Amino acid sequence: MPAPSEHVVDTIARTIGFTTVSRDSNLALIEWARAHLEGLGARCRLTYDSERRKANLFASLGPEQDGGVALSGHTDVVPVDGQAWDTDPFRAEVAQDCLYGRGAADMKGFVGTALALAPEFVANGLRQPLHFAFSYDEEIGCIGVRDLIADLAHAGIKPDSVIVGEPTSMRVVIGHKGKHGYRCTVRGLSCHSAYAPQGVNAVEAAAEIIAYLKGMARRFRDRGPHDALFDVTHTTVHTGVIRGGTALNIVPKECSFDFEFRHLPGDDPAALFEEVKTFAEQTLLPEMKRVDPVSGFEWEVLAVMPGLDVASDSNPARLALGLTDFRDIGKVSYGTEASLFQQAGMPAIVCGPGSIEQAHKPNEYVSLDQLAQCEAFLHRLMHRVCG
Repeated sequence: MPAPSEHVVDTIARTIGFTTVSRDSNLALIEWARAHLEGLGARCRLTYDSERRKANLFASLGPEQDGGVALSGHTDVVPVDGQAWDTDPFRAEVAQDCLYGRGAADMKGFVGTALALAPEFVANGLRQPLHFAFSYDEEIGCIGVRDLIADLAHAGIKPDSVIVGEPTSMRVVIGHKGKHGYRCTVRGLSCHSAYAPQGVNAVEAAAEIIAYLKGMARRFRDRGPHDALFDVTHTTVHTGVIRGGTALNIVPKECSFDFEFRHLPGDDPAALFEEVKTFAEQTLLPEMKRVDPVSGFEWEVLAVMPGLDVASDSNPARLALGLTDFRDIGKVSYGTEASLFQQAGMPAIVCGPGSIEQAHKPNEYVSLDQLAQCEAFLHRLMHRVCG
């Protein structure tokens, strides 16, 4: 089994040692990475959150010219609270041909490998720019990268290709689903349950909308459209949280629930939302208002992530396929920052070490073989952009 170089493993371990859970600051990791890259002559740009507790880093090596390749990754990780780890999650450990630690797969394996090999790119003489884009708060809605991208647009920086190193087992991913999340709050009228017809039951109205959403989910499952390149081939509809009611003998006045569409790039999420809203306001609302004229619905957008749909012959897809050991392309159901780069006119694909199946779990790991493949991938990139 091929193994990554010791320097790569050590650098990944160093990144894991920074406790960059999304709720915490990532500045220690960002400043360390910036110092490492500036020592190689990188031109660095930082964009901060409103409290200046977190930052994105965009660093460029090589000639100051348009284009180039960007290696992109997020620095934040999910919490370990309540998880039963066999090791310290923020102290990397190698065992049984795997590297364990929070973020090993998602996605400090890629970030650490890219940083470890940066000196080799410089030593081999870059003929075009090589960029590093490291963001904050990807895990809670791809928040940081939006400011990074806006800063690049302001500065007139636009890489020709962006490689987002989320875990894909080093296979090239050219598409992923979009995500739109919403909260619906139902306002009803409370009364004693013995006189239920005199009230407006917010929980029951919410339940009818949730049942309608489930019907939409079955429709997509059964009738499509379908895209066979996705592991889940159709748009999905999901209700994840519901809150409402105080006691069994009280008709509930309020109920809220959170739902989402994870849609194929070709489906229109705005139309899906309007379908649900129309059902609620044309089918349910008239009956509610006959009892209480002020009852109704409030709708809130919780999350918006565009889908990714890149042509298989695009610059980043052709580039990445020439760097991997695989010749097939794929699509995934989870979202990444690649779609935001793509939306901003920076063509992007997803390719990185490890499996998403290992992400967010206790004893998260990436195999040494995957890290070796990632290192080989970046060495092949080195031959393309250097010399």
